[in-house]
Amino acid sequence: MGIEKEYLRCVLKTFHSMKKLGEDAMDQLSYEELHIYPNEESNSIAVIIKHMWGNMLSRWTDFLTTDGEKSTRNRDDEFTGEFPSKTALYEAWNQGWEVLFTTLTSLQEKDLEKTIYIRGEAHSVIEAIERQISHYSYHIGQIVYVGKLHKSEKWKCLSVPRGKSIEYTEKLMSKHKNLENK
Repeated sequence: MGIEKEYLRCVLKTFHSMKKLGEDAMDQLSYEELHIYPNEESNSIAVIIKHMWGNMLSRWTDFLTTDGEKSTRNRDDEFTGEFPSKTALYEAWNQGWEVLFTTLTSLQEKDLEKTIYIRGEAHSVIEAIERQISHYSYHIGQIVYVGKLHKSEKWKCLSVPRGKSIEYTEKLMSKHKNLENK
């Protein structure tokens, strides 16, 4: 497998992991909790999702052929309003990710050498992908953190629980060792 193909495989894996982490956090929250603003200067999880959705539609639609900041995007509107239901929130979430995944799976190794534009600024395709990994992981971290604030002791840990690092590592090591022996 060429390095370009491996890069695209890794990128897809990373984005799928991010999506799942965000969903695992959102699944623990009620519709109302998704719309709570932690303070006047912070965004609700719903607003973060609305922003990510708008960004994904803009950046990943016609990725190789048009500027990533589409004239149809109203970025300021992404930071206002609510979703009418948790279902509508998930529909927007999934639509954004679907555009991203469709675009990434359609990329060929040679596409990584191309130049694309975001707000008129030239980016290599790899730079543009890395920019979005950074951007989305930032927002997924916010979603998880705000979710933990809302649920407090009722939060179901999405990574290694406190005080359980050794146990967690031993469990993984044992799992991988068992797979190798099969």
